[in-house]
Amino acid sequence: MKRMLLPLLLVQCLLLGGCGWLNGSYISVTPHEAPKQVSHADSISAANYRDFLSALKQIVAAGTEVTAIHVENYPETALEDGVRRAVLNVTRNDPIGAYAVENIQYEIGSSSGLPAVSITVAYRHNSTELQRICRAADSVQARNVVANALESYEPGVVLLVNQYEDTDFSQFVQDYASDHPETIMEVPKVTQEQYGAGESRVVELIFSYQTSRDALRRMQAQVKPVFDSAVLYVSGDGDDYQKFSQLYAFLMERFDYKLETSITPAYSLLRHGTGDSRAFAQVYAAMCRDAGLTCMTVTGTRDGEPWTWNILLDGEEYYHVDLLRCSESGKYREQPDEEMDGYVWDYSAYPVCGGRPAAPKAPETLPYEKNEKI
Repeated sequence: MKRMLLPLLLVQCLLLGGCGWLNGSYISVTPHEAPKQVSHADSISAANYRDFLSALKQIVAAGTEVTAIHVENYPETALEDGVRRAVLNVTRNDPIGAYAVENIQYEIGSSSGLPAVSITVAYRHNSTELQRICRAADSVQARNVVANALESYEPGVVLLVNQYEDTDFSQFVQDYASDHPETIMEVPKVTQEQYGAGESRVVELIFSYQTSRDALRRMQAQVKPVFDSAVLYVSGDGDDYQKFSQLYAFLMERFDYKLETSITPAYSLLRHGTGDSRAFAQVYAAMCRDAGLTCMTVTGTRDGEPWTWNILLDGEEYYHVDLLRCSESGKYREQPDEEMDGYVWDYSAYPVCGGRPAAPKAPETLPYEKNEKI
């Protein structure tokens, strides 16, 4: 029984006794203070720098606060330098360590030929937070995780990306919200931090909303039926021009709209009849895509003022459609590039528009006029 207790007593002395039993021989790089909450892990062994670094990463990833690494097979002359290098590596280069660790304290000692290193880790993010880190193989998967977080109105997300590529997630959030007005009611302000070095990184994103999470979810639920109805409004047998026209009529005949900018553009437009050119273009593009049509938003200027409109694919040709200008004239109209007087946009970022003759005039009973198509 005494033989079984002896190893346990040695480990406990190493962990809790400040290495006072170590023949008076130890090195401490920082003042050693026991944490308020102490969790013990089974001790690990390391025979070289690579082993020690791997063990230290495992300790940090598990959120362990106090433990011991046995180093009886580690060359004594290289031990101190190896431990110091490993601590710096974990706290600066390892993505989990750089994200989670405040500091690492260690003590090196030996007794009866059993060298060991006592490790004490102070965390800025605890073990519960570490367990919530989302894993992503690459930046493509990371963007999918961020999209899911946006649609659920999470306050943020922390990702461990194995094959990380520099990504402007703030811009991604803007683009995703623009493409998905049916699910993203408000575009949050994004704070982005990344941790670690090398091909793997931890990315921390914090989303700040002006509207409460519950309110945004209610808005999302109220807007969804409108988008669902828009798809049903489109005739399955009609050509592209007819479908685009029907969606124009569905959207523009809902309200006598007021031109105002809102932080919840889709909701304000579809539930209260207020919106700006950007809200109209984004909602219309989403409805078109839901109906299987190709439609994109264009950001530029009209008569020197910031403006947003659409480019759509009608058959085999692209055309511009400015919903608000159509509303002003009372007619749905597709226009080629040469007719976009007063508009300026990045011509290299969008397809060339136009090139088809006008379509025949439609019957007066239809909610659009084909003779206005160029």
